[in-house]
Amino acid sequence: MKITPISGFPEYLPAERIVEQHFLDIIRETFELHGFPSIETRAVEPVDRLLGKGGDADKEIYGVSRLAGDETADAELGLHFDLTVPFARYVLENAGHLAFPFRRHQVQKVWRGERPQEGRYREFTQADIDVVDVGELAPHFEAELPLVMAEVFSRLPIGQMVIQVNNRKIPEGFYLGIGVTDVIGTLRIVDKLDKIGPARVADLLVESGLTREQADQCLALAAIRTEDLSFADRVRELGVSHPVLDEGLDALSRVISSGMANAPGALVADLRIARGLDYYTGTVYETQLVGHEAWGSFCSGGRYDSLASDGKTTYPGVGISIGVSRLLGLLLGHQMLRASRSTPACVLVAVNDEESRPTSTRVATALRARGIPCEVAPKPAKFGKQIRYAERRGIPYVWFPGAGVAADGAGDRPGDQVKDIRSGEQVDADASTWAPPAEDLHPQILRSEA
Repeated sequence: MKITPISGFPEYLPAERIVEQHFLDIIRETFELHGFPSIETRAVEPVDRLLGKGGDADKEIYGVSRLAGDETADAELGLHFDLTVPFARYVLENAGHLAFPFRRHQVQKVWRGERPQEGRYREFTQADIDVVDVGELAPHFEAELPLVMAEVFSRLPIGQMVIQVNNRKIPEGFYLGIGVTDVIGTLRIVDKLDKIGPARVADLLVESGLTREQADQCLALAAIRTEDLSFADRVRELGVSHPVLDEGLDALSRVISSGMANAPGALVADLRIARGLDYYTGTVYETQLVGHEAWGSFCSGGRYDSLASDGKTTYPGVGISIGVSRLLGLLLGHQMLRASRSTPACVLVAVNDEESRPTSTRVATALRARGIPCEVAPKPAKFGKQIRYAERRGIPYVWFPGAGVAADGAGDRPGDQVKDIRSGEQVDADASTWAPPAEDLHPQILRSEA
């Protein structure tokens, strides 16, 4: 049978998978350090919900239907394209069993039928945190979430990440203050700045009905970026006033102040950030890797006040998501990260012959009981071949049962030896006491610049 790869559905080799698992472990551990329990939602949602508020038809949703003979029908279910829409549904269905404010983390696959390209996939992993409450959400949560992500990025071997923060009320109030009424449409155009540049954005704004002066004012607002609170003064220097604008400036000032105090250099006020999805109502986030800004955002989100509502009760929330597969795909693709070995095994226990395999297995069992990952050699080949087997996989140590001197109290039974195959050093060892250096116990993630 001929094997034909399917583009947009990445599959990692073992060494790459070790890097991915390292990232996922750090993300999960950090989320849990901040008190975010884990949930998992189903892979499918009703198509009409995915296409409704919070959904986006442009995501090219994958429909799911049962293959039954020649029957065909429009799909009623679709694979979720993000984790926010299913989380909103989860909150509504389980509200009676949740303690509010409810916080959760969620690491899952999502699917989008877009054109595959570098860093863009049809199936990929996202890692989300959200906080929702009943009726009203305290604004301090909008400052808390980017700090969690800043801690995640500080623990990952990726270099400096900068979280760019804006508040949707700033452009909304500014646009209203200059006489622009189509706030959402204008936001969607401004959101294209990175892709098409300011000249083309200005033309699109004029084509949408703005005057050239209004378009220039929109671009002037979007050009403001500061690492401190001076963004507010720069906005006011543009001579526009509106109550909604004042609310947005105050809210963003609280977030940036928190960042300056708790994660210096990790957060910047960037009034270019718009986030085109229409369910965001307050703070919005996007994140770039310093030195690789052309790669775009790897972590984004924001506040939403009406995404989850049953008609009687509204559950406002704020969330932020890491595009794990997108980030890893670019780092691995540009050979900026690699694992020190392709297996979790730290030790290969050699086998003298098949009759003595139970002895090798007992050694491996004793090592594993002490948290030392190991593998028993698949064949009782010559020791040179068993060493080469370990070398190909990056396993640093080979254990030789019965190769050492007799242990105290063991009578004539010979002891064991372990060899560091990188240096060639071979020493007597006991499986109940020997341990490798900490840096050898698990695969290391090694970073290099592209």
